Amino acid sequence: MMASNEARGTKHEEYLLTIPDYVECAIRRRLNRFVVEVYLSGRTEHAHINNTGRLLELLVEGRKAACLPTRGGKTAYRLFAIDEKAGWALIDTQFQMRAFEQAVEQGRIPWLSGWRIQRRNPRLGESVLDYLFRDEKGSDELYMEVKSAVLRNGSYAMYPDCPTLRGQRHIRTLIDHARRGQRGTICFLAAFKGPIAFCPYATGDPVVAALLEEARGQGVGLRAVSLHFDGKGIRLDNPDLSVKVP
Repeated sequence: MMASNEARGTKHEEYLLTIPDYVECAIRRRLNRFVVEVYLSGRTEHAHINNTGRLLELLVEGRKAACLPTRGGKTAYRLFAIDEKAGWALIDTQFQMRAFEQAVEQGRIPWLSGWRIQRRNPRLGESVLDYLFRDEKGSDELYMEVKSAVLRNGSYAMYPDCPTLRGQRHIRTLIDHARRGQRGTICFLAAFKGPIAFCPYATGDPVVAALLEEARGQGVGLRAVSLHFDGKGIRLDNPDLSVKVP
């Protein structure tokens, strides 16, 4: 079955993005940070992966997964979702971010009411963050970093699943920003079905867990949004998922 490598937005609120004509495959092994070997139609193929987490609980040999064919590049496919307990875990961070942006543009994130994305990848201090928002009056701005949370621990979505110096730097940057009296938020995207809350995974990176507690104390906003891929597209489940930070 031929597939498109483009996910489409839709005006219907049912889906933030649709992902048509993907192909199912099975995980074989992760070759390196960006390439996973998969079984597809009786043959072995290489698939690009853009999620730099370890994903050990998902990248299990024989596990069903979903790929899109690519045009050019070093790999023939792009791995974007992996089967897990309640359905698909959407591991592709680009699709996660595009779905989040659709939710913002459609006004479906209540805690971002009155804010608009002004710039992507703004520089703040020593970090390049994900977004700079500006309020509708143009009088205030909000820097935001978005993190992928696809580690399931019972009913919780968690981040990170391994040490991340980059993640630590982003949090420290926003702490410093908040200490100067400015606005900053970290948003976690729980990209699988059914989480009841987000909480940091201290076993993966105890420094990140401690920094998130400090960030909350300094006034950095900690938010979470849950969404999932249901086999046709990406749905928004909870635009204001509870965040549990000790």
